[in-house]
Amino acid sequence: MADQDSANNLPAGYAPPEVWTWTQANGGQFASINRPVSGATHDAPLPVGRHPLQLYSLGTPNGQKVTILLEELLAAGHAGAEYDAWLIEIGKGDQFGSGFVALNPNSKIPALADHGTTPPTRVFESGAILLYLAEKFGAFLPTGPAARVQAINWLMWQMGSAPFVGGGFGHFFAYAPIKIQYAIDRYAMEAKRQLHVLDTHLKEHSYLAGDEYSIADIAVWPWYGGLLTGTYGASTFLSAGDYPNLQRWTDRIAAREPVRRGRIVGEPGSILRERHEAADIDAALAATTNP
Repeated sequence: MADQDSANNLPAGYAPPEVWTWTQANGGQFASINRPVSGATHDAPLPVGRHPLQLYSLGTPNGQKVTILLEELLAAGHAGAEYDAWLIEIGKGDQFGSGFVALNPNSKIPALADHGTTPPTRVFESGAILLYLAEKFGAFLPTGPAARVQAINWLMWQMGSAPFVGGGFGHFFAYAPIKIQYAIDRYAMEAKRQLHVLDTHLKEHSYLAGDEYSIADIAVWPWYGGLLTGTYGASTFLSAGDYPNLQRWTDRIAAREPVRRGRIVGEPGSILRERHEAADIDAALAATTNP
């Protein structure tokens, strides 16, 4: 593919080939996480604990959504929401094991198996898991038609918008091996537009669906609350102080005890790798309070 300005490309002289081919070098430090084909690379059955709900995940924003909702459900008295959370280390390729691929053919976390049904119900995509659990337990999804639609609107907004924040802004700002101004500018503009969308909406509403805390808030908070409080080390760069209504909402949700509990599950190198009972989180939080 001809490019008369290729001398200005990164790297200098680069021009897209006629046909793209994949090599390990294409992925850089993320070569073990992404590849251009689907399917299992190795045989690895998934473990199954004693609770009906079996979560296979990692403490990324998408993973936090599900553990936060599960902790919210437990705090609200839904004993059937007890769960085992198993760590899927995507940097080691766990998501390409045969058991995980059978649960989620897209090989992305999180994925849920509900053994309370026969056969077990498999659910993948974080938004689908939130909706499934909210409907299963009749909680954190408004019952009024208008508010319910608003909650689903914002849930779907997050699912469609967050890739620009994570895979776009976050990648080029924090993880890319070189800093590319064009890419950072492009995605910073979109990230700030999304922050402004939320800030404008929350000026008139306590929560995303109105007056009721819901799965919409649980879905959006780990991503956009995170941008305001340190994700990617970008709060200053993105002028987090420009969004006071979003900050108020972020702080209100962060103060919820189930959020505090759910956000620490699935951290491979620090607080809590896996959760199999409430005492696991209790001990992890006690350790951080009294190191």
